[in-house]
Amino acid sequence: MRKKLLKPSQKEENQKEVSHVTVECVSAEPLETLLADLTKINNSRERASKLFQWLITPIPDKMFFRETWEKKPIFVQRKNPDYYKGLFSTAELDRIFREEDVQYGVNLDVTSYTNGKRETHNPPGRVLPYTAWDFYESGCSLRMLNPQAFSSTVWNVLSILQEQFGSMAGANIYLTPPGTQGFAPHYDDIEAFVVQLEGKKRWRVYSPRCLLCDFSSANFDQADIGKPILDVVVEAGDLIYFPRGFIHQGNCLPDAHSLHITISSYQKNSWGDLLQKVENPPSLEVAMEEDVEFRRGLPLDYLTYMGVQNSDKEDPRRAKFFSRIDNLMKRLTNYAPVDAAVDQKAKDFIHDCLPPALTPDELVTSVQGAPTRWEGGQVKDVGVHIITQTQIRILRAQCARLCNDGDAVHLYYTTDNSRVYHKEELKSFEIKPEYTDAVEFLIHSYPGFVTVGSLPCESAQDRIALAELLFEKGIIHTAEPV
Repeated sequence: MRKKLLKPSQKEENQKEVSHVTVECVSAEPLETLLADLTKINNSRERASKLFQWLITPIPDKMFFRETWEKKPIFVQRKNPDYYKGLFSTAELDRIFREEDVQYGVNLDVTSYTNGKRETHNPPGRVLPYTAWDFYESGCSLRMLNPQAFSSTVWNVLSILQEQFGSMAGANIYLTPPGTQGFAPHYDDIEAFVVQLEGKKRWRVYSPRCLLCDFSSANFDQADIGKPILDVVVEAGDLIYFPRGFIHQGNCLPDAHSLHITISSYQKNSWGDLLQKVENPPSLEVAMEEDVEFRRGLPLDYLTYMGVQNSDKEDPRRAKFFSRIDNLMKRLTNYAPVDAAVDQKAKDFIHDCLPPALTPDELVTSVQGAPTRWEGGQVKDVGVHIITQTQIRILRAQCARLCNDGDAVHLYYTTDNSRVYHKEELKSFEIKPEYTDAVEFLIHSYPGFVTVGSLPCESAQDRIALAELLFEKGIIHTAEPV
């Protein structure tokens, strides 16, 4: 698709401001300890907030979202190479190559950028250490596309952070040899947190000045992008954030390799993406059925003054025509199914989400830790022993969503999702009309536990049946093992 060069708006001009935060030797508890401490927090939203604060320390999270988020890049220099230790490592990448079924082009890309030419060198088949490390030694970068599928720590971190963003949190791993560059200058359609894990890399970030019609990732020649607004060497323990649309490139210095993880979110999560689901033919059809103004005929002579061939004419009829269109567009909002469109976005989010990484307490109180087993030649502890006094709650604040689908109501949920993006179909099941109030009650009661007997169902039998259903789907857990 041809690039469309657009003049930066005033807002984009203002975005050229960059923040640079330098903190001497920021100390932090080991990530393993932090994640263990987070399991003691009983609210997944609070858990996400604390983990995000760790990610961007020392910047307060409220200040970050007020002054930086979607506005400008920021560089956090910590001078503590161990700050992110335990998140991922080159040794972990090597283990994955040896023990996991990693496929070229699916899980791993081999790339290079030399003399202005970006190339991908993926052979077919499985990644083996022999070939992967040979590519690396030849000067190629290795990009792992979904490390959460192979690393439990990355999965845990992302599954927590997705509740901070209300949008899928993804990640790529980039390993670059000394003195090389793996990718051309480009921009992405995500909010990017570049977390330096090992070594160092020079990063240059440029003003957003070239947009593609479909906002897909675009590569640029150096001459296209001008001077960088941020030019820094990022070392282990440091962080760069840049909003979607900011052109960037990273290259390794001759004296060190680089390993970083890019944590990303907010892909296709704009007002425009929501309005694409709102402004659809059904809303216009409803408006035409219910509002006579949408059924009135067009002016007899509108073809004589409207259209591209007439766009340069100074004709008062054109102004009147646009005024009429503006009025109809405003009236159309009265028929726009905004809540239904938000539910469509919610279903996308549910499908995109990683499954929850359960804490030890959640494991023993959920279906995944149920004591049913084969022992002594027979099956023992079959079934769920839920009674009206049993205390229950949903597993995560955003692990389930009630949505209308025509005449039926379905409950969409994340607990059966795969760690591989969209490997599974969107999971849902129909909720009986007499159960919808009870499911809403459960969702809105989070993070509190409620007794099964308090569910607003018609009978105790219905309350227990609903609780058993939700327990078996992994959507709820109990306050104590059952």
